Amino acid sequence: MTFSELPAAFEPLVADPARSAILLDFDGTLADIVARPELAAPAPGAREAVAGLVDVFSVVAVISGRPTEDVRALLGVEGVRYLGLYGLEGAGSDDVPAAVRDLADAASRAVPGTWVEDKGGSVAVHYRLSTDPTGARVALLTALADVPEGFEAIEGKMVLELVPADRPRKGGAVRTVLQESGASVAMYAGDDLADLEAFAELDLLGEERHLRAVRVAVAGPETPSDLTEAADLTVERPPGLVALLRALAQASA
Repeated sequence: MTFSELPAAFEPLVADPARSAILLDFDGTLADIVARPELAAPAPGAREAVAGLVDVFSVVAVISGRPTEDVRALLGVEGVRYLGLYGLEGAGSDDVPAAVRDLADAASRAVPGTWVEDKGGSVAVHYRLSTDPTGARVALLTALADVPEGFEAIEGKMVLELVPADRPRKGGAVRTVLQESGASVAMYAGDDLADLEAFAELDLLGEERHLRAVRVAVAGPETPSDLTEAADLTVERPPGLVALLRALAQASA
């Protein structure tokens, strides 16, 4: 994508970058989905594209399901605001009860090809390595149905995660960043179900204080149709987003 190919929806961002925010997911958005989280790396050109936005826009933030320090180390761009665990980090969510970890461990033992990731503030059970992902998902949904009070199971790409219930997640992180920055225009880009919460928060902020927003879906083989249908623009995989970010930096400089 080039400067001249930017859709009209991006005009408010380009016209007033000093009062505009760029909000990005990481896995599946700035980095391709891989078999295990520790194998992830930013897509070619992603670091440079994000760095090119930092001195132009009011705020550039990465809102991830990973712990904050993990995503900071992976992207490694100075001047970016990093919010981990869907924005839950620092909100009193770092003490996962033993019963939650025990439930995840028991579910993983019962379903072949699954494994547990303890994030500190949440616990995820991955089934990407299962020989029967569809069957593994159904079995995990059953095994994790009786979640201890105060927690709930949310779905992502071939993962079920036990997270604190009734707390703002990606939507709350979006609200925090935009309120603190005072931005009047925002773009959010993501690739999964959790990013629908961010899209919905942009809608609410539009109603409350006339925030102008652009919603970008980063499409891949596992991107839910609900996300692409709610987006103002769809780009193909992280390389498509990298091209968009470069065009935004060029247009706004």
